[in-house]
Amino acid sequence: MLGFSFLNSCKPEQIEKMAVREMPNEWFEINGYLKIGDNGLVTIMSPNPEIGQNVKTSMPMIVADELEIDWKDVIVEQAPLNTKLYSWQVAGGSRSISSSWQSLRMAGATAQYMLKEAAAKTWQVAVDEIKAKAGVLSHEASGKSAGYGEMASAASQIEIPKEIKLKDRSAFSIIGTSRKNVDGKKIVTGQPLFGIDVQREGMLIATLAHPPAFGMKFKSLDAEMAKQMPGIRDIFPIKLFDDGFKRSAFHHTAFNEVVAVLGESTWEVMQAKKALKIEWENATNVTVDMTMFGNEMKLNHPAGLENSSTHRLKMEELNAKKGRIVRKDGNPEAAFKNAAKIIERSYSCPFLAHNTMEPMNFFANVTEDHAELLGPTQTPEWMEPAIAERLGLPLEKIDIMMTRQGGGFGRRLYGHFMIEAAVISQMAKAPVKLVYSREDDMSQGTYRPSYYATYRAALDADNNLTALHVKTGGIPESPLFGNRFPAGALDNYLAEDWTIESNITTGAFRAPRSNFIAGAEQSFLDEVAEEAGKDPIELRLELLKKAQENPGGESND
Repeated sequence: MLGFSFLNSCKPEQIEKMAVREMPNEWFEINGYLKIGDNGLVTIMSPNPEIGQNVKTSMPMIVADELEIDWKDVIVEQAPLNTKLYSWQVAGGSRSISSSWQSLRMAGATAQYMLKEAAAKTWQVAVDEIKAKAGVLSHEASGKSAGYGEMASAASQIEIPKEIKLKDRSAFSIIGTSRKNVDGKKIVTGQPLFGIDVQREGMLIATLAHPPAFGMKFKSLDAEMAKQMPGIRDIFPIKLFDDGFKRSAFHHTAFNEVVAVLGESTWEVMQAKKALKIEWENATNVTVDMTMFGNEMKLNHPAGLENSSTHRLKMEELNAKKGRIVRKDGNPEAAFKNAAKIIERSYSCPFLAHNTMEPMNFFANVTEDHAELLGPTQTPEWMEPAIAERLGLPLEKIDIMMTRQGGGFGRRLYGHFMIEAAVISQMAKAPVKLVYSREDDMSQGTYRPSYYATYRAALDADNNLTALHVKTGGIPESPLFGNRFPAGALDNYLAEDWTIESNITTGAFRAPRSNFIAGAEQSFLDEVAEEAGKDPIELRLELLKKAQENPGGESND
């Protein structure tokens, strides 16, 4: 091994240049996205949840570019939930950048203008004569210049302009360039960043015991033995949602009543959970009122235990019957009757758990008139009203702060664990960090749904594709989008679907419907191409040309 010191090979003045600038004595808030220190350092807030997609780096880059600040002079902080300052504080649908692109640029551009105006007033010159570059304001005619820090105090007093001109995209200097992850060093050196890392004075640890299977519910609890174990403070059942609470699609949970174990350490509460004597019973049929972006719906959880074998038999049985016709173009029945060759293939996928690297967890400190919550969530904006209603506190008394997340991918869209932490804290009258075990997370859902699809294709004597039929369904939803490709790409097309109700909680997992049906459909087209003796790309181009120039049916997406 050869060892060397990079710094020892530098001259003293080089080392001085490499040193990190000291923190400012005073910060001046310019707008909700940024504040500037008296020495020119800029803190930029990253508003959206960070689940590994690196918006904590890329969103501040957009602000910094319009601000005209050197990236080395930027400090990035995770913003708390604040629906008055920020919009769409959600990590879902891959929309963080697209939904905030304009507001992020405006935040940087307005701050830059306010700094220019402060300099113009100080130097008694026209504001349009001031230039800004790399954190320095300059006036060419007079030869005057000043760093942002020198004008920050005056700029913070200037009224925010209502209209501002954004820079031309050709002038971007930070956007579109490669920058290191702002959390990179902390991640690789194991510094606290994630919800699981949260530590507070007087904080207790909580974990949950839930039914051993979907279709079961809590009946009774004997916790006397477990309460005597080392470090255990209390054990009690909690109810997540009161009767009559109208849930959104992001509030659902399979187990509304669970048992909380509260103690001094993770190990102690996990061991006490094993000693609990809990009686569970079969749940009855339950219908839950839900709302999804303003659309009212009812979600039915049927009674009874379920298993994979029964699921598979039901899926195959339904797929063999006539389904609900979602779309029908031309005369597919005649095309199949007259076909020289019929190709049929079936595709399926099971329920899948997200299995994020960081198990579900959340910190809550709920007092009589305030609730502080801190942890990993993809939907703080959508969880806040539910938490306020459940705790009986006004919305303005709920403060939600976000940590970096060790994976989400849809699992942390569903924030029941946030409400569980808040309810436990409220009942215990103490700050609490709720921690799921890996087994808890895997067995409580929320799963990617299970799907099954059968595709049939009719070929004529010349191996031309004359008709296509898809019949598909899933538990508890169908993956079919009736107007999407290959709809419109053939004159004869039939699409049917079906669904099976379930008491297993399901949810988003990187767009499960879209990518399952696309995977099945594209696999089938490869099979068709091989049977027809055609190049698979050429087959698709033929279908797309038909859809573009002479589409079959109407309403083609």
